[in-house]
Amino acid sequence: MQTHPVSRAVNLQAAAASLDEIFSPRIVGRVNDHYVKVARARGDFVWHAHEQEDEMFLVLRGTLIIEVEGQESVTLGAGDMYVVPKGVRHRPVAREECWLALFEPVATTHTGDTVAPITRSIEDQKRGWIDAQ
Repeated sequence: MQTHPVSRAVNLQAAAASLDEIFSPRIVGRVNDHYVKVARARGDFVWHAHEQEDEMFLVLRGTLIIEVEGQESVTLGAGDMYVVPKGVRHRPVAREECWLALFEPVATTHTGDTVAPITRSIEDQKRGWIDAQ
């Protein structure tokens, strides 16, 4: 018999509000082979790409600009979402604090092909939210 973790309701805005670090996502759930994460953003993130995974941004509060290499930037407001296709170099920018939800395959690394001081491991992203499974 297969066992499943107990489901629980998660308020994404409350989860984002509880974070004290910028650009340091926390995992709040898992749907099949994808993590649901929340993050607070302010300032410029690093330019990066995810060679094997698409990345979805959902703005919970504020405004997020996604700069995309070779294309016009995309501006998202609360309730807007955008999917960056795999392999596309991009950089999220928040002129003022913005709260986000991210939906990513479990193998997705925080800063993709770029390692920077802001890079957080999956273990860091799991802190305080879900079991390590």
